[in-house]
Amino acid sequence: MTQTIAPRVRTVVLLLLAAACALLAGAGPASAHAAVTGSDPGQGAVVDKAPARITLTFSEQVALSDDSLRVLDPEGKRVDTAKPAGVTGTTYAVPLHSGLPDGTYTVAYQVVSADSHPVAGAYTFSIGAPSKTSVSVSGQSTDDGVVGWLYGFGRYVSYAGFIVMAGGAAFVLACWRRGAGVRPVQRFVVSGWVALTASTLALLLLRGSFTGSGKVSDIFDLSLLGQVLQTKSGAALVSRLLLLAAAALFIAVLFGAYARPSPTTTPPDGASRRQPDPSEDAEEKRDLTFGLSIGGVVVAAGLAASWAMSEHASVGLQAGIAMPVDVLHLLAVAAWLGGLGALLVALYRAPADTPVDAPAVRRFSQVAFGSVLALIATGTYQSWRQLGTWSAFTDTRYGQLLLAKIALVVVLVGVAWISRRWTGRLARTVPVEASAVREKERVGAGADGAGETAVVGDGETAVVGDGDAPAEVEGDTGLDTDEQPGTESAGPEPADSERAAQLARQQAARDAAQRKRARDADPNRFGLRRSVLAEAGIAVVLLAVTTVLTQTEPGRTEQEAKAATAASASSSADEGASGALTLNMPFDTGGEDGKGIVTIDVDPARVGGNEMHVYVERPNGRAFDIPEVKVEFTLKAKDIGPLPVVPDHIATGHWSANGVQIPMAGDWQVDVTVRTSDIDEVTVSKNAQIG
Repeated sequence: MTQTIAPRVRTVVLLLLAAACALLAGAGPASAHAAVTGSDPGQGAVVDKAPARITLTFSEQVALSDDSLRVLDPEGKRVDTAKPAGVTGTTYAVPLHSGLPDGTYTVAYQVVSADSHPVAGAYTFSIGAPSKTSVSVSGQSTDDGVVGWLYGFGRYVSYAGFIVMAGGAAFVLACWRRGAGVRPVQRFVVSGWVALTASTLALLLLRGSFTGSGKVSDIFDLSLLGQVLQTKSGAALVSRLLLLAAAALFIAVLFGAYARPSPTTTPPDGASRRQPDPSEDAEEKRDLTFGLSIGGVVVAAGLAASWAMSEHASVGLQAGIAMPVDVLHLLAVAAWLGGLGALLVALYRAPADTPVDAPAVRRFSQVAFGSVLALIATGTYQSWRQLGTWSAFTDTRYGQLLLAKIALVVVLVGVAWISRRWTGRLARTVPVEASAVREKERVGAGADGAGETAVVGDGETAVVGDGDAPAEVEGDTGLDTDEQPGTESAGPEPADSERAAQLARQQAARDAAQRKRARDADPNRFGLRRSVLAEAGIAVVLLAVTTVLTQTEPGRTEQEAKAATAASASSSADEGASGALTLNMPFDTGGEDGKGIVTIDVDPARVGGNEMHVYVERPNGRAFDIPEVKVEFTLKAKDIGPLPVVPDHIATGHWSANGVQIPMAGDWQVDVTVRTSDIDEVTVSKNAQIG
């Protein structure tokens, strides 16, 4: 039976690895986690005169380098004059040369979002009238190419290594302590540590090129590595390496002193020495188990925090709550899927004399059940935090991937329920099997005085264990033909010792083979092995989907960007149709419920008196009230302003002011100050032609 199972195992593993690689390869370049929610001039806009600067507003704070914002003329020459800098909150600007000629200009940006993912793109605007341009704006993503693929694969391996190492060790400590001395289980856990360490080093080297040029030649650039070490992502990777050193010590103790049986010594003269007190050994074992459990949880939580502190959980809504929740989520995944992998190894590779028993499988079933409950709770919170609305499940790529992940988890839980049934059946058959084995050993030991004949080799047979008489060997016994029974001998001949050792080894091998065949022939154990193999296969694909999910722009951010783009297009259309001015400006005060869009309507947007309306909406388009909103108009070209306007509150999310005086036509800067709490306030700006 084992000969037919092994090829199936290899085939299934290869197919699942191929599926995981296909998912990683299909992650695509749309991996940005901060999105552009506004720009001035806007995408495709045609302005009458050259702007003094270019501003971009992102959905979250980003990290800038010297070349993060570049403005290129129609011939591809740079026309920006200084390093980009932050203006307010999430708005960044770069100054331009004065007196730029008419034509189409390209704005290219390449930044790193607060959750460590690179964001790149480009758009065009025109001065005077559109013209031909030699600048290509396609293929701007840094996730594209060899470096991006390697970085994504390294992330997958790091997640897998953590799950295998942490989950495998937890399986040994919590479910099957005898497994600490089983070599295949040891190799399984150590392979997780090696994979996580190697992938962390690789990510540290790839990081500079991944967030920069994307060139393979920059992977070993030490100057880029030095820059990476100064970032939040670099600090997280270095912290992970330090914690892996502690994890190596933990693994050494787990598979060293913890796996070693209690020592027993015998004096050289053969006299028996007092054996250690079993109660003392048990107490020492309990203390070591407790120490390893506490140390293992601390190290595993620290490793999980190295992801939480630098990715999705560290930015956005309720980051202080999201980070501990993310750590708990990763630990639950490791306990479930890593323990599942260790159980699979134990079921297929554990030696016949140390099989994984039903109580260990039952304990793991309880651990897995608790992990699933933790995953449901933490996953629900994470889904709400990253999506925000039900429509984001189907309207965004993040939501679609999340639906696929939920479906896989449901299937995995269903297969786990089948495994739980096999576990119950196996537990009921274990007492019967144990009594049968004890009876066989009693009979084989010669309790009824009968010996057991076995084929040894070269046509010889051995009678092993006939009870009262010593074992006899038919054939060549190694004694001289002149030697008679009862003749005193100085001692056993060397041939006799070798033959006895050979017989003992062969008998032990036969016993082990018989036990393994009996174990594998058990339909309950065979059913459990198949269901656990199916669970592990689904887990491989689930991990690939999760890795792609962490590289995908959250649904909440994607919807905010879409809303801002649509509002900008709508305002441009309204302005051209009626002459009234409509400005849409996304804002983020950084506090709770601090994100939204403020809309300014100025009618008829001309010199003299105007009517102004201010609307404040959430990213999903729902109006909401804030403590204060103020508006200022500034005409920098004529040194006029700022002219303050404090509108009156009319309705939910609606303020109004009449008789707003615009003294002169020109390119006015409209500044809107939004306060969402006593301490959370931000000012957003936009230029508009009035009069």
